[in-house]
Amino acid sequence: MKRFFFAISLILATAACGQDNLRPSLETTYNAWREAMIRKDGGTWQRVTSEHRRIEVRNRIVSEKMAYPSSVFNLPAPPPAIQGLQFLEAKQNGPTAKASYFGKIDFGIGGEPTNNLLVLSFTRGSVSWLYDRADFVNLSALPAVRKELAAGNLKYLAETPEAQPSGKVPLPPISVNPAKVVAKVYVFCPGREVQVQINKISRHRFANAKEAEVVIGGAVDGPNEVQYSIKKLEGGTGKEVMTVRVYLMASTPGTKPIKAFEYQIAAGEKPKAVGSGMFIVDANLIAKLEGR
Repeated sequence: MKRFFFAISLILATAACGQDNLRPSLETTYNAWREAMIRKDGGTWQRVTSEHRRIEVRNRIVSEKMAYPSSVFNLPAPPPAIQGLQFLEAKQNGPTAKASYFGKIDFGIGGEPTNNLLVLSFTRGSVSWLYDRADFVNLSALPAVRKELAAGNLKYLAETPEAQPSGKVPLPPISVNPAKVVAKVYVFCPGREVQVQINKISRHRFANAKEAEVVIGGAVDGPNEVQYSIKKLEGGTGKEVMTVRVYLMASTPGTKPIKAFEYQIAAGEKPKAVGSGMFIVDANLIAKLEGR
């Protein structure tokens, strides 16, 4: 069954323990995190958010030359409330846990919400659970699943790895310095999965995608290394066009980004399974980005 999991960029014992004990703890943490986001309370946000998520959020913000921590709270919509939603289950696997809800999930952006799925993820802190992230599952293309969940049938959750706690807490990433040059990696890869790594710090995965992501740490002075790997996805022909690019973003309004790196193949051309390249940031390039 095809699964539709979309991460919200807000941008949030090995056996499953009893829901009666776990649910209140997880909900207390989520509600505290949500209130911190709404009230722009940096102290509470630090206290109730998992370590690796805090560092990831900070890295992304400083890589776009935005202010930290104030930019943490610049969200397009407030985090949804779980009050009024149908609680489905809470599960723990070692130091990780998930809580799932079904109903009209309201992001406060207008319109009439429909019945969908919200899965909240947590990691265990020294004294309490810490909020990690939320996954919103749009069930419009899965009417049978929507009907099952409304009836309390949790088969979809049991069959979906993203809805189950993994038991493994991600290692905290390295804290990067604020970017001197904001960079973005763009990939167009129908029928393929492309993984890109820049300067051995910024890692990206694209699958059957046409999108761009911020390069963590930005582009640095001098040589910048780009590494990539490519594989065909099920259903792909292996003959599709494909593009990998790195753009350097201008610091002066009205100045266009500069394409610093490109690997591109035409339709029918066979891509490399792995490859690498580089681009150089020097004074002349900086001057162009500043519109000089």
